[in-house]
Amino acid sequence: MTAPATRTPRGTGDARTVRRRVTVRGTVQGVGFRPFVHRLATDLELAGFVGNTADGVLIEVEGPPDGVARFCDRLAAEPPPLATVTAVGVEELAVTGADDTFTIRSTDRSPGRTLLPPDVATCTDCLRELADPADRRHRHPFVTCTHCGPRFTIATGMPYDRAFTTMAGFPLCPACAREYGDPGDRRFHAQPVACPDCGPRLRLVPAPGDAARPALGADALTAARALLAAGRIVAVKGLGGYHLACDAGDATAVDTLRARKARGGKPFAVMCADLDTAQRIATVSAAEAATLTGPRRPIVLLRPRAGQGMLAPGVCPGSPHLGVMLPYTPLHTLLFGLPGDPPGPRVLVMTSGNRSGEPIVTDDDEALTRLAGLADAWLAHDREVSAPCDDSLLRVRADGTEQVLRRSRGYVPRPLRLPVAVRPALAVGGDLKNALCVGEGDQAWFGPHIGDMGDLTTLEAARRAETRMRSLTGVNPELVAADRHPGYHSARWAARLAGGRPVLVQHHHAHIASAMAEHGLDGTTPVIGVAFDGTGYGDDGTVWGGEILLADYAGHRRLAHLAPAPLPGGDAGVANPCRLALARLWAAGLPWDPDLPCTTACTRDELRVLERQLSRGLACVATSSMGRLFDAVSSLAGVCHRAGYEAQAALELEAAAASAWGADTSAYAFGIGDGVWDPAPVLRALVADLRRGTPPAVLAARFHRGVARAVVELCRGARRDTGLDVVALSGGVFANALLEEECARLLAGAGFSVLRHGEVPPNDGGLALGQLVVAAHRRQEE
Repeated sequence: MTAPATRTPRGTGDARTVRRRVTVRGTVQGVGFRPFVHRLATDLELAGFVGNTADGVLIEVEGPPDGVARFCDRLAAEPPPLATVTAVGVEELAVTGADDTFTIRSTDRSPGRTLLPPDVATCTDCLRELADPADRRHRHPFVTCTHCGPRFTIATGMPYDRAFTTMAGFPLCPACAREYGDPGDRRFHAQPVACPDCGPRLRLVPAPGDAARPALGADALTAARALLAAGRIVAVKGLGGYHLACDAGDATAVDTLRARKARGGKPFAVMCADLDTAQRIATVSAAEAATLTGPRRPIVLLRPRAGQGMLAPGVCPGSPHLGVMLPYTPLHTLLFGLPGDPPGPRVLVMTSGNRSGEPIVTDDDEALTRLAGLADAWLAHDREVSAPCDDSLLRVRADGTEQVLRRSRGYVPRPLRLPVAVRPALAVGGDLKNALCVGEGDQAWFGPHIGDMGDLTTLEAARRAETRMRSLTGVNPELVAADRHPGYHSARWAARLAGGRPVLVQHHHAHIASAMAEHGLDGTTPVIGVAFDGTGYGDDGTVWGGEILLADYAGHRRLAHLAPAPLPGGDAGVANPCRLALARLWAAGLPWDPDLPCTTACTRDELRVLERQLSRGLACVATSSMGRLFDAVSSLAGVCHRAGYEAQAALELEAAAASAWGADTSAYAFGIGDGVWDPAPVLRALVADLRRGTPPAVLAARFHRGVARAVVELCRGARRDTGLDVVALSGGVFANALLEEECARLLAGAGFSVLRHGEVPPNDGGLALGQLVVAAHRRQEE
């Protein structure tokens, strides 16, 4: 389409006129960039045109030299809110005098690459229309404009035009078509634009045999709110798939949802109607409030308020944090109700719509079958979800910086700038918290969070994500990188993709490389890497996870590690922290006294079998894992003996430590020497404190501080040996806020520069970035 804009500039065709071609790259489609350019040129009385290409935005502008110069300056300095400009190229052209106006040209469909923006939360203008009875979009659950709404989850191809989205099946009504074609309207070329006349449309589908009746449109929302208020569980279709929702204040509803999902004690995230409600159930700093209300709207980990009474006990039992998010679609806003609506819950449990271990459900028919028995009703609509996309999860540090723990909605597919150029590559990550990463040149793109690669449905979700990311980014991988673990599903898949020749990267090396890449290090100088997690395949075939490494992109060397202990029964041992505690005592030469909490937590038969396993080395593998040490100490301190979900024991130990953090500042001391740091002195001191009647929370705090002080001592030793003073903290254990903050504080005080993860998760969700840069460097060296 072509839109007129300006009158002919004065002086066209004479010496007072210049013409320039401007190419803009970055996130510049689907964000109102062309109308912004159009308005800017109009204000400056310039002629020319602007158009999308598959590589970005192309502009030719003609007019007086000072006007063209101001145009180029303001172009990069004043982009639309959702735009990210990564490069601006300017080329002098011969003056043509052919343009009488400034126009917006139709999209060039030639092959290339541009950057699709992530989905973003409803903007204030659309929320105002949603609540205005006089507006034609009053109560429209899909109100959106250029500055908000879905992008990634509706795009089916590039360039980003309506024909290449899941909105293609909803023809625009005349009123919406006028807005869509008007460069002066904030809905100009907003691909998801619609209204009640255009669609999409809501429907409520009750479970078979349920007394509730099917409903459509506004009646569907009213019925869903009533069901939630009555303690029922409703599957709600969001931007990136279905959620399972219930009243977070209804103990019966929460416990029912937990039992139906077979979730064990894993905490639920909640959605609050507004920031005021969030502040009633949790402490919210100014930085946390800004993140909660920002355009990405992730789940933010907050400290719950004691005795607030609005949440059922089963929402987040034993956790140091409460995951909170605010409504990010108009449908969510309407689900809580507008002024005058019948009252409903102000806080909803909002958990991924899936069965335990499966990917999030996106398809409506599939939702009716896969979520049968979990939901009492389905609040669905007829706009397809092109790509699954879970909610992102993060915490805000005391200094206001963010640590993303799950990078998905609101972040994907935003690119990361690489400090080194890479060949076209795909990195498949690991088997836990899986997220893929593709890269080429100086850019990398994470795919959305997939989850744990434990079954065929998750592997199929990974295959679809890989195909989609290649399609959206234009990256055609020449190499494939994977974890070195021979038993990983992801590694076997990578081998098939690479014709049996993937680049295998050691797990903890990839962790440290991901932190280096995020911080823009080119790898010419190594760093001291502190890699703490639960499980990673080591160079010696044992399970690593408490590592001090010397690392760059070319390789790594183990400087020090936690003294290993047997891991009895593999995954069965991980699910039973009391067994891990006894294994650690056995490795330290300490007795299993009957008064120890971990001993009393085991049955006689369990103790007998465990003693036989350890003494004979049956079904045991050595592990230096810091995550497993946290689990062991959690049981030894009497905090958690059986784990119903990953990291439960460590999370509950952190929660206990947080409650005593300000009351006790002492720390347990590790034995450090000859490249091994030994927890035996810690275990002896902890047992002695137990027998003195020291509270578990104090034991937990002393352990956390002891680990942090040992990290500093080990890094000082590494600095003496190497002369290096940059330390990278990576691995899932550094999702522990107390430990990460204390390590960073003490290291900075000791004169180190500390690299901490921000937008790239420290856990295995960030592993693929490290694999990508290591594999690319290795292939360049070959």
